[in-house]
Amino acid sequence: MCGITGWVSFHHDARTRAPVIEAMTATLAPRGPDAGGVWLGERAAIGHRRLSVIDLVGGVQPMTDGSDVVLSYSGEVYNHRQLRSELRALGHEFRTRSDTEVVLRAYVEWGEAVAEHLDGMFAFAVWDERVQRLLLVRDRLGVKPLYWAAVDGGLAFASEPKALFAHPEIRPRVDADGLREAYGLLFNTGPTVWSGVREVEPGGLLVLDRGGIRERRYWQLEEGAHSDDQETTVERIRELVGTAARGQLEADVPLCSLLSGGLDSTVLTALLADELRLREGPDARIRSYAVDYSDQAARFTGDVLRTGHDTPYATEAGAFIGTDHSTVVLDPLALLDPEHRKAVVVARDSPIGVGDMDTSLYLLFGEIRRHSTVALSGEAADEVFGGYPWFHNPKALAADTFPWLLVTGDEAAMPLNPELDLRMGEFRSDTYRSALAAVPHLDDETPVEHRQREMQHLSLTRWLRQLLHRKDRLSMAQGLEVRVPYCDHRLVEYAFNTPWALKSHDGREKSLLRATGTGLAPESVLWRPKNHYPATHHPDYNRGLQNMARDALATEQVRALADETRIKPCLDTPPDRLEWGHRLRLERVVDLALWLDHHRPELAL
Repeated sequence: MCGITGWVSFHHDARTRAPVIEAMTATLAPRGPDAGGVWLGERAAIGHRRLSVIDLVGGVQPMTDGSDVVLSYSGEVYNHRQLRSELRALGHEFRTRSDTEVVLRAYVEWGEAVAEHLDGMFAFAVWDERVQRLLLVRDRLGVKPLYWAAVDGGLAFASEPKALFAHPEIRPRVDADGLREAYGLLFNTGPTVWSGVREVEPGGLLVLDRGGIRERRYWQLEEGAHSDDQETTVERIRELVGTAARGQLEADVPLCSLLSGGLDSTVLTALLADELRLREGPDARIRSYAVDYSDQAARFTGDVLRTGHDTPYATEAGAFIGTDHSTVVLDPLALLDPEHRKAVVVARDSPIGVGDMDTSLYLLFGEIRRHSTVALSGEAADEVFGGYPWFHNPKALAADTFPWLLVTGDEAAMPLNPELDLRMGEFRSDTYRSALAAVPHLDDETPVEHRQREMQHLSLTRWLRQLLHRKDRLSMAQGLEVRVPYCDHRLVEYAFNTPWALKSHDGREKSLLRATGTGLAPESVLWRPKNHYPATHHPDYNRGLQNMARDALATEQVRALADETRIKPCLDTPPDRLEWGHRLRLERVVDLALWLDHHRPELAL
């Protein structure tokens, strides 16, 4: 995993601007702590920071095929061995064992169609001197980020917006559209909180040449008939999940699994452990990690997202599978440390996060990085297999809005100053209609199948987006690569077109994954209700958060953006009675202040 950046301009000679590309590249050092490099041509400047995972000696970037084609690549291509064989048969020669060189040679062979040959998570830029063309490509589900913004005579690109802001023509600027994107919680792909900064769409590519900019999708979710019966469907899911897990075990550095004690991570960890024993012998044990708070066992309190304490389940799952399991126990008060909070906001380049859950994930990844460079995560199983409450709640199914807003909406979103007149309700309504219009359907769907297909499409193309952003930013800020096998596009495609009756055949959420996990996980885990990432319940944390929020509201720019009348009651609630949604509102006030202080954005409102 790495950080990529650069720009192309047909109006200026990039060779005279080495300090600019060096500054842009330096901002991405946490993503690539092992090495860095730049390439300069007349029209293009390309930068790269490397986290060495495969072929530690080879794979140096930016990589060229001599002088004509230059690649800066982030991610992992899991079918690189098969592609290497295919490309050798076509006459290509290789100098390294890296998947980076496979991507380079694949571009030379297939050009813009290269993305359709790759299985994995990736974001990369290719500058082709032969035709004076830049190609930007992002993986199908958007696991790896890729941003761009216009510059004179072309565009600049980067893994994170902070690198773009190191370019003298791109300044951090936020307008009303950006605030709507950030605080609407609708998770559009394309526009961002930053004016003029856009994302390459998941499953998308962008081409820049002297004729201008062209964007297209090379992959998206499509409707398809499903003829497999229940037994065949379960077997196919087991095959797809297993193939995805086994294919992502390759690394030349220490590797581990994130094991929360939920169904998703337990099934994944069990498959990884079995494969590792096949490869290395019966005594091989995969490392696994869970997170907890020092007060959690005594103070756990259920809420709309959490049904139980994770640690006992994670410990049981680790023993059942036979992992080398560790629980990272965090002091809840450490989550108030201003330096930790600032590091999280800087990593995300955004004022929208989930407070203590972000900080604890950042600290967890820091602890894991002391022993491992790669971690595998169960992210996306809820979206793929229908695990969230909104797939099963009649109120959510009937609601004319994004289903997560019923849980996280106005109670959790930081209310914005009404004087800004952002017309958030109208924005949400328009966006929801556009989102539904993008959902593919079969002609003979029943009303139930029609609605569940909508729910899954919204979850996979929007809700998942912010979860992947969170995991990428907070892991890469610690120099840790996180892989997400449930995002394998073949698994996603098959599950998306599996009828809802099969997805819920046992009357519960994630029926297909539960059937797949039979024998791989303890019964207690198999039938455990959905549980979200843990939050601390310590009243001293709540008290400290209230104090931080009071300090944030003393800032003029925060008061200009936030609705104090709806925030101040949360400051006066007794700390041991502060509800989760109102607490998250305070978390976002604190993050807003940190974000404004770090980026000093121009507010064009």
